[in-house]
Amino acid sequence: MRTMAAGLFKARCLAVMDEVRAKRQAIVITKHGKPVAKLTPCCQDADEIYDFLHGKGAVRGDIVSPALEDWGSLK
Repeated sequence: MRTMAAGLFKARCLAVMDEVRAKRQAIVITKHGKPVAKLTPCCQDADEIYDFLHGKGAVRGDIVSPALEDWGSLK
């Protein structure tokens, strides 16, 4: 991942943003050699509200039977 000093980023901000968008590669912005910010390309295909958790979870095993057994004991 490419790094860039904050002063250089300040001077070339718009050009750097265009480069990040075109190359789809993030840039870490440093101040006195320490990372302080990360400029990443924005994903235009994904909707921010809907499907933001898509693919993040998984179902393992039978999710219905234990609930039915627990409800049966409460009757």
